[in-house]
Amino acid sequence: MPIPSRNQRHRYSARMRLRGRHVDTGEVVELSIEGTGIAGIGPAPDETAQGPDVLGDDGYWIAPALFDSQVNGFGGKDLNAADTSPEDVAAVMRLLWEAGVARFCPTVTTHSYERMSASLRAIHAACEHDPQVAHAAVTLHIEGPYISSEDGPRGAHPREHTRPPDWDEFRRFQDAAGGRIGYVTLAPELPGAAAFIERLIQEGPRHTADGRQIVVALGHHAGSGEQIRAALDAGARHCTHLGNGAHAQLPRHPNYLWDQLAEDRLAAGIIADGHHLPPAVVKTFVRAKGLERTILVSDAIAAAGLLPGRYPGNKGQELEISADGRIGLAGTPLLAGSGLRLHQGIGNAVRFAGITLPEAIRLATANPARLFGIQAGYGRLTPGHSADLLLFRWDAAASEVTVEATIAGGEIVYRRR
Repeated sequence: MPIPSRNQRHRYSARMRLRGRHVDTGEVVELSIEGTGIAGIGPAPDETAQGPDVLGDDGYWIAPALFDSQVNGFGGKDLNAADTSPEDVAAVMRLLWEAGVARFCPTVTTHSYERMSASLRAIHAACEHDPQVAHAAVTLHIEGPYISSEDGPRGAHPREHTRPPDWDEFRRFQDAAGGRIGYVTLAPELPGAAAFIERLIQEGPRHTADGRQIVVALGHHAGSGEQIRAALDAGARHCTHLGNGAHAQLPRHPNYLWDQLAEDRLAAGIIADGHHLPPAVVKTFVRAKGLERTILVSDAIAAAGLLPGRYPGNKGQELEISADGRIGLAGTPLLAGSGLRLHQGIGNAVRFAGITLPEAIRLATANPARLFGIQAGYGRLTPGHSADLLLFRWDAAASEVTVEATIAGGEIVYRRR
């Protein structure tokens, strides 16, 4: 549904009430918004006068808006293209609103220094010139180039641009990003990886725009148990899309999946689309990492959100999007990236892992917020916090979320037609 201009939106949402079922309790509540924050929440009166400042009904559910910590692009807009623009970044944000996402981590992947820096500059410019992008983009994520060059762990990243960690290059990446890089994915087995991680943890906050500690994640790697433990001792604390960016075949044991699943110091992002990880694997991962250390991500690429069909890929290879959203290399059984929308991941997590709706919501709200150090209590419907909210309908029989409206910083930024 078309959204009014910024000034109209601000006037419309300066004082607003939401009515619906509280995602944690199922009780019908009324939540009030003033300005950009949640002013109060309590039992809904028997009758709520309808008007321009009231949104929702007893069939809606109210939850915190989702936080997608790994987004490469969406709807044909690629954050890693040779000509990525600030307008592309804003377009990706607006498309994420349709999935109930109000916060995200724009992700720049392995390529030449010049190509990655151009993307980082475009994202930084979007944050500088668009307050909505600045609100939405929690931190920038560089996934590579410091990853494995092996087939399997490397995934779709170009081999010719994989390389060992380089502190001077990272500092230049950070300069291009305006200090906004706060999430780094790397391979722990690379030469100098542990020392690089330790330096990111110790010196990194001095070079970030907000002074927050950088989150270092293991991903696209083939590290041994000893190398993984060395990375954790140096300060790594997350796994990027665990189970993907890995060899097709591994020793029964030991292997790096078991080592990461068993390590309580590591949180883990998972792509719960049924393609990257089969349902049984999602269930196993959630149970092994627990509800406090599991984070749902989309890892969406530029082709996500496009209609089923065939499309040209970045490397001259044709992509094929199937009716169920799977994105593969045409004519092969290989995945080409993720087409998941994060609200779909919520329903899939309930269905695959046997968890409750409130638990699944937490995996895409409070858990990533805690990992990336944004406002304490984010991901809970608590007065005093930013009004980043999701209104949705829930089909329990089908485990499907339908996004009805997304509110970011007190503004209605998306409403379903």
